[in-house]
Amino acid sequence: MNIQLTAPSRIACEIDLPASKSMSNRVLIIDALCGGRCKVHGLAQCDDTAAVQRALASPDARVVDVGAAGTAMRFLTAYLATCEGRDVTIDGSERMRHRPIGVLVDALRQLGASIDYAGQQGCAPLRIEGRKLHGGRVRMAGNVSSQYVTALLLIAPAIGGIELTVEGDIASRPYIDMTLGLMKQFGIASRVEGNVITVPAGSYQPRDYSIEADWSAASYWYGLQAVLPGSRISLKGLEANSCQGDSRIARLMWDLGVTGNWCGSYLDLGTAAVVPDGPVTVDLADVPDLAQTLAVTLCLLGRPYRLAGLATLRIKETDRLAALQTELGKLGYVVHAEGDEALCWDGSTTLPAAPVPHIATYCDHRMAMAMAIAAVKFPGLVIDDAQVVSKSYPQFWQHLRQAGFKIEQA
Repeated sequence: MNIQLTAPSRIACEIDLPASKSMSNRVLIIDALCGGRCKVHGLAQCDDTAAVQRALASPDARVVDVGAAGTAMRFLTAYLATCEGRDVTIDGSERMRHRPIGVLVDALRQLGASIDYAGQQGCAPLRIEGRKLHGGRVRMAGNVSSQYVTALLLIAPAIGGIELTVEGDIASRPYIDMTLGLMKQFGIASRVEGNVITVPAGSYQPRDYSIEADWSAASYWYGLQAVLPGSRISLKGLEANSCQGDSRIARLMWDLGVTGNWCGSYLDLGTAAVVPDGPVTVDLADVPDLAQTLAVTLCLLGRPYRLAGLATLRIKETDRLAALQTELGKLGYVVHAEGDEALCWDGSTTLPAAPVPHIATYCDHRMAMAMAIAAVKFPGLVIDDAQVVSKSYPQFWQHLRQAGFKIEQA
């Protein structure tokens, strides 16, 4: 489904944000290791979380297909490896079959897991023979994906505890902190000393738990506030002291003139009296999922930038560095990548590729939502395959209509 967007000149709305899929998927694995005795409220209603729920609800399935859900693939690979006596193949979309998972498989094998590649070496599909893992010391590269680390940490108490040494730089560290924080709330306290994480043997304690709203989803509304100054956007369900790393969007957008004031369960966005100007240089190694929102927003604001720490973007749902270069290029923004590390724009522009640009989304939900912000400057912008937002934020287009956007099928 392709849609055409026309943005309002100003937004005044209240948005009930979706629940965090990152938190939802972690809590679902913890609940499974509790024997399903937790009462979890407000789970994310999106494709990624549904993939985890389906897999956990089908303990006898011989094949588990997670589609494009990267967190589901990583977390379930570790969980299924602990399910003694189970013989299962975990698979995903065509893109998933090219996303590396060898670092996690190698680490799980160090702990006694029986996992074989059923296709391309280092990628899904995986054949898993569930067995009793032995815990102990394990080493893993930390510069590829924090989800590999999280997958090991989540199962660690159930397999006798682990001492995990994360080698090199740790990508997206706030996501690991989120995992450890959630584990602590369910009764498992860990110890972190430099790049060594120690998780003791133990049992998660079942409890009632409510999932908070998604700060990643909030980022698109921050972007809209930045490019439509004078708007009044109220976001419901966020936590001010969130364990979500992407809550950093509030600080990053403050530097672009977006204010935020808490009023009960709402965060009211506004525009500062004096909006900063000039180039922006920021390291996003801890929060790479914010890169697309910031890249698009800064181009629309005419603020040259260098967004660093983006090495993991090459292996996301798509090669996000290349995708941003191509799609922003269609709008006339000449953006460059510095290898795998950074995305840069010096302010150079050309004429848009077409009077009504068509934005490709590459089966990537964040490409669709971030590029939608550009409709503010490019009336009639077309987003191809708009349904990809169901991966994390199925209500996104409905919420844009609520905010005054005109949305038609293209």
